[in-house]
Amino acid sequence: MTENRRPRVVAMVPTYNERENIGDLIQAILALPLPDHDVHVLVADDNSPDGTGALVAELSKTDPRVHALVRYKRRGRGSGGIDGFKAALALGADFVIEMDGDFSHQPKFIPDLIAAAGRYDLVLGSRFVPGGRDADRGFHRRIITFCVRAFIRRLYKIDVKDVSSGFRCFKRSVLEAVDLDDLISVGQSVVLEILRKVQLLGFSIGEVPIIFIDRTRGQTKLDFLALLETLLMAVKFKKRYTPSTVKSGR
Repeated sequence: MTENRRPRVVAMVPTYNERENIGDLIQAILALPLPDHDVHVLVADDNSPDGTGALVAELSKTDPRVHALVRYKRRGRGSGGIDGFKAALALGADFVIEMDGDFSHQPKFIPDLIAAAGRYDLVLGSRFVPGGRDADRGFHRRIITFCVRAFIRRLYKIDVKDVSSGFRCFKRSVLEAVDLDDLISVGQSVVLEILRKVQLLGFSIGEVPIIFIDRTRGQTKLDFLALLETLLMAVKFKKRYTPSTVKSGR
């Protein structure tokens, strides 16, 4: 990075049928008070039937900070995120913000994530550190979340409170070291797969408090089968990625 160039931040948003939310989300991200950073938004859309990708493509014609990546093959949250990370790096990102497109990850917390990236290599937006909160969730969802967190933390022996957070800020060097082409996740489990590799690569991981809110528009993509698949994949990652199979990122 040259002395006169502002650090480039790319908010990478994997989407499927988020037309109701995506325009407002892009506007909110680009309006953030980050004058010392060059902020862009990259939407990695799985050729949504509701026209999410087409809408973003139209917005990109009038604002060079908006980028559309419409995917037609190997679709899914995991592969979408992986392709999105690659595209963000190709855009020259110094920091990549990974977030959902339904406003459950509120853009107002992005400056906090970026500020903490001065101390950590990977920063998680966390519901479970002081000041964080999992809002608007029913009792059963809270119990499920608690059990999943406890299982993953014990499985990976990792001192991270919100292991399943998909609201994250990566330094460029972390994504380059992770070897995105080596990842095998297609679905939601990509969040845990990357966390596992970052842990073994020896990068520092920090958490900042966020308030997670349930979507108000559109339909959730997380169901019981997706949750079960994620847990099974977490066990697979434990076996696949070990200190002997993952080279140090240091």
